[in-house]
Amino acid sequence: MNAWNHTTETEFILMGLTDSKEVQLVLSVLFLLIYMLTVLGNIGMILIIHLDVQLHTPMYFFLTHLSFLDLSYSTVITPKTLQNLLTSIKNISFMGCFTQLYFFVLLAATECFILSSMAYDRYVAICNPLHYPAIMSPRRCHALITVSYMIGALDSSVTVFCLSTLDFCNSKVIHHFFCDTFPILALSCSDTYGAEATIFYLAGSTLLLSLIIISSSYVSVLSTILKINSSSGKHKAFSTCASHLLGVTVFYGTMIFTYLKPSKSYSLGKDQVASVFYTVVVPMLNPLIYSLRNKEVKSAAIRVVKKREYTQK
Repeated sequence: MNAWNHTTETEFILMGLTDSKEVQLVLSVLFLLIYMLTVLGNIGMILIIHLDVQLHTPMYFFLTHLSFLDLSYSTVITPKTLQNLLTSIKNISFMGCFTQLYFFVLLAATECFILSSMAYDRYVAICNPLHYPAIMSPRRCHALITVSYMIGALDSSVTVFCLSTLDFCNSKVIHHFFCDTFPILALSCSDTYGAEATIFYLAGSTLLLSLIIISSSYVSVLSTILKINSSSGKHKAFSTCASHLLGVTVFYGTMIFTYLKPSKSYSLGKDQVASVFYTVVVPMLNPLIYSLRNKEVKSAAIRVVKKREYTQK
C-alpha cells in the first residue's frame, strides 16, 4: 500500500453528508438559512452588548466573546459545507484542511473555558455578591479570556502537529463534511496510537477540566440558592443561571458524545449528526438561548432601538 503525506499529495476530498442531489439541495437551503441566522444573531448580540452601557458587566463581556467564537467557528465550517452541497467541488487542499481543523479546535476548546469563566462569574455573583466587583475586576476578566484563548491555541497546535506528521494511504477521501480529527486519523496507514492518545487525552483534559470548573461552580450556586428563604429570591437567583446551564448542556452533550471515545468507535451516521448539531445548529441557538430567556438582553435591545429612533428624529 502506497503511503503519502503533504509533501507528495496536495489535497483531500470531502465526501460531505449525502450523495443524493435532492437531499443536498434541501440541506444547502437549510444550512444557508441557519448560517444567516447565526451571523445575524451573534453580530446582533455583540452590537447590543457594545451599545448598551448597562450590559458592560463581566457576564456580558464573556457573552460577547462567546458570540464571537460561535460566529467564527460556524464560519470556519459552514461556507465550505455549502460549497460542497451546491457544487461539484469537493476537494480541499492539505493546507486548507489542516487550517480548517486548526481554527475549529482552537475556537471549540476556547469556548469550553469561556463557558467555564461564565460559570465562575455566576458563582461569584451569587455566592460572594459583596466582593463581586473586586473579584471580577476588568483585569481578571481579561486574564480569564486570555488564558482561554491560550489553551485553545495549545490544543489546536498539538492536534494539527500530531495529524500532520502521519502518512496517509492511497485513499484521500474524508468521509465527513469538514476536516475533523477522527475522519483524518482513519486515512492514516501509520501507527496512530501515539497521535490518537495525545489528542484523546488533550481533548479529554480540556472537556473534563472545564466541566469540573462548571460543575463545582454550580454545586456552590445551588447550595447558596437553597439557603435563600423567599421563593422569589430563589427564582431570581436561578433565572440568572438558567440560560448558561442550557447552553452548557447543549454544547457539552454533543462534544462528549463525539470526541470522548476511541477513533475506532467513530460512527459515520451518528457522529455526522452530532457534528452538524454543534458546528451548525448550536452557534445559531446560543443567541436565542441568551436573549429570549434573558430580560436584561431584551430590555437592552429595546433601549438600543429607541435610542436609535430618537437620534434619527
